[in-house]
Formats: sequence, C-alpha cells, structure tokens
Amino acid sequence: MEQHAFRKTDPTLILTVERRTEELDGMAGDGIVLRLGTRGSPLALAQARETQARLAAAHGWSEDRVEIVVIRTSGDAIQDRALAEAGGKGLFTKEIDAALLEGHIDLAVHSAKDLPAMLPDGIVLAGYLPREDVRDAFVSGDGAKLADLPLRAVVGSASVRRQAQLRRLRPDLDVRLLRGNVETRLRKVDGGEFHATILAVAGLNRLGLAHRITERLDLGDFLPAVGQGAIAIAARVADRATADALAAILDRDTGLAVGCERAFLAVLDGSCRTPIAGHARLDGPHVAFRGLLLATDGSDSVETLAAGPVDSAEALGRDAGLDLLARAPHHLTLPFLAAS
Repeated sequence: MEQHAFRKTDPTLILTVERRTEELDGMAGDGIVLRLGTRGSPLALAQARETQARLAAAHGWSEDRVEIVVIRTSGDAIQDRALAEAGGKGLFTKEIDAALLEGHIDLAVHSAKDLPAMLPDGIVLAGYLPREDVRDAFVSGDGAKLADLPLRAVVGSASVRRQAQLRRLRPDLDVRLLRGNVETRLRKVDGGEFHATILAVAGLNRLGLAHRITERLDLGDFLPAVGQGAIAIAARVADRATADALAAILDRDTGLAVGCERAFLAVLDGSCRTPIAGHARLDGPHVAFRGLLLATDGSDSVETLAAGPVDSAEALGRDAGLDLLARAPHHLTLPFLAAS
C-alpha cells in the first residue's frame, strides 16, 4: 500500500465543513465517503480496517467507500533510539495531525496509548471503538514465564513504563531498548537477540498472533498504559458531518474509561519520557481507577486509587493525578516537571 508524506497545504484538497456535510448527506452512489488516515504498520492497518469495516456495516456502505490513506510518520522512521530522545509520543501523530487539519483525510485512527496527553488545536478525539484486552503480554523465545527467566536474561522493550515495571519485578534482568513493529520484535526474540519482550495483548489479538503469548501479565503486577487496548478516532473540531457518521460505531463505556485515564495523564503531562501507568474499570454506574508513577529503574513508585460515579469519570482521573503529584517524592516528579 502506498504511503503518503504530506508536507505543505494543497488548497485544492482542503475540505470545508459545508462540502463535507454535502458529501455525507449525499451517500448515494459509489464514490468515497470518508478518507481514513493511519500509520502503515501491520497493527495500524489492522486497526484501520476494523474501523473501515465498522463504518461500512453501520451505514450500509461498501468498504471501499471508506478510503484508507497510509501516512508515514516521524516515529516510523526512527528506529535506532528511544522515542523519548527524539521527541516523544507526538512523533507517531504529527504528520497524521497535519493531514487531518489540512483536509487530506477526514478522520485518523490511532492506538489510544500512543496519543500524547494534549492534541493540537483544531483536532478532537471523536471517540473509541470497543476496547480489547488491556493487559500486557510476555513473549519469550523458549516458553519461560517472566518469573522463570534466568538471571541477567535480556528482555527488550521500547516502553519506559514496561521497562520500569520489569525492573521493579525482576531487578536482576538485563532490560534493553527494542524498537520496531510487533513482527520485528518477535523476530528478534525468535533469533535469540533477546530472551523475551513485552507487547500489548490487544495488538497480538488484532494481528492473529495470540498464540505467541507466553503469559498474560496480571494487572496487579503490571499496570497497562493509559488507553491500552483502545482504538482512538480523531477528527476536526468543526467537522460535524464526520462526527455524526462516527457516532454509530463509538463505544460509550470505552470513552468513559479512557477519558478518565487521559485526564489523569494530562495532569502529569505524560510523555514517552515518564513511566506512567493507569487503568479505569467500569462496573455499572461506578468507575474505579488505579494510577502509577515509577522511577525509570523501577526502584521507587507511588500509586493512587480512586472510585466514583461514571458521570464524573474525567474529574476522578484528574483528581487522581493531582493526588499522585501531591504525594510523589520529588525525584519521581522532576523528570516531567522539568520537561513541561
């Protein structure tokens, strides 16, 4: 599939709200109704195709009326160092955001956990598809579980959150940077460069690779990233027609849970530099949240717990972030306070 790199605004491609409304109101015919922007990795494409299929089914369109536009991002091009050293989570969204604002695409599909805490002006999170399994998956080359790895076993991850929690649970391990898409990381484990790696259960499920999971890590020991397991859909703030089309496929409960988690993240100004974890769980009219901030070496951490009514989920997440900041020792808050 061709990948696009949008650099400058093409005035002929900018879609006004009025034109978008006319296009979506006039759904008869065989033309493209929506243009969906995504990264080009196998997982990103699987998520884009799920969104495409849900939109088509909800509106009675053929799937080819929702065009998938692959956009190469800065994060895809950088494979030799941690994202924290190169600019953080925004590297996976910057070019897609530009394409959305300039009208090259009408909506953008992201892994919610890869989104920065704050979005650019003019872009809104329209919502989320139903959430998948939120847990992390431990994948080893020889079938050994995390607790059974030998001393100084080499475990690879690109996530500072996963690295910190690994070091907290197993300080004897040799935890190293491992970048690349899911398939690349699995190949390096299979080739013996790493004893094991940690990936999202949701991503492996969506790729049909659940059989590669050695162990689904317990949430009590290994708290997921904010938004993990959720597919997020972004749109332009003023594009009511696209928002109306998306409404048919968005999941309310996922929106409430991830909204709580992202409110927590926003207080902490979370980025790829900071080991932050957070998970909200809905139980009828109530939401329970657990958040965690760790030292990068796993030697220290501070946790926050909160619960309340679902209609106050965002406020609950924000208050949990403030509570954690108030109680966290200075050496844990210094890295992201200095970066803010």
